[in-house]
Amino acid sequence: MNRREFIKSGVAGLAGISILQSGRANAAPAAGGAFVDRVKLGNSGLTVSRIAMGTGTHGFNKSSDQTRQGMEHFVQLARHAYERGIRFYDMADGYGSMPFVGEAIRTLPRENITLLSKMWTQEDGSDKLESVSENIDRYRKEVGTDYIDLLFMHCMTNGNWSRTRTHYMDGFSRAKQDGIVRAVGVSCHNIDALREAAVNPWVDVVMARINPFGTNMDGTPEEIRNILATARENGKGVIGMKIFGEGKHVSDDEREQSIRFALTQGNVHCMTLGLTSIAQMDDAIDRAMRIAAG
Repeated sequence: MNRREFIKSGVAGLAGISILQSGRANAAPAAGGAFVDRVKLGNSGLTVSRIAMGTGTHGFNKSSDQTRQGMEHFVQLARHAYERGIRFYDMADGYGSMPFVGEAIRTLPRENITLLSKMWTQEDGSDKLESVSENIDRYRKEVGTDYIDLLFMHCMTNGNWSRTRTHYMDGFSRAKQDGIVRAVGVSCHNIDALREAAVNPWVDVVMARINPFGTNMDGTPEEIRNILATARENGKGVIGMKIFGEGKHVSDDEREQSIRFALTQGNVHCMTLGLTSIAQMDDAIDRAMRIAAG
């Protein structure tokens, strides 16, 4: 696939990619291409597919590039991901993608699937319209599931988030104790927020922006990979995003560099891959599995 063909197949979908690095398990051949393997997500207790299907490319106002293509296209893409071994779906309330994922997985075995969602937060919940538990109940209803595997506080942009968002952290912890959330964490859009996530004992899993070009990142590639190494040393699961710099590095060589960097140097466990077409998905899966195989 050359650059023009890749762009025509939906370059807008390249907002996020995260690739798991720690070991391969349960790999199996898939018709028409490589099958995505499964890996342990740090000490979170979760084993997930090496690639997650991202659903929030240019996500805002309860929609995204994935959902704006309509339910039929979304379900087709999500089912294709499942057939290729992607059993990990990355959602958020802000993307409006939970009902779409719910429809896509409605007839699939829940025990084979990992669901990640994210909640937008404010300092100490001062402007909350619903309680944390009410939000989580709504999320479960929208997806059609009894539990959410991973729940994140969405888009941390300040290093003091663990002091200003105790209301949400307590709510997430109660949900975890009650078994309706399996692991908790944060997605980070600031280097100080990421540093805090790497050492905070409350965090099971962290999501961070990482690519070899330093594009749409919170620091240099070297700075971020060092922080993520600390997170891994502390037992955190690490999910990479913005592997292609939010769609800014999509030539064949850049895609190769990006995925190779994530797999071999990025200190991530897995990646969330926000693509919008089957052609994009197949290209990234085959490339990632070839690199992972050494």
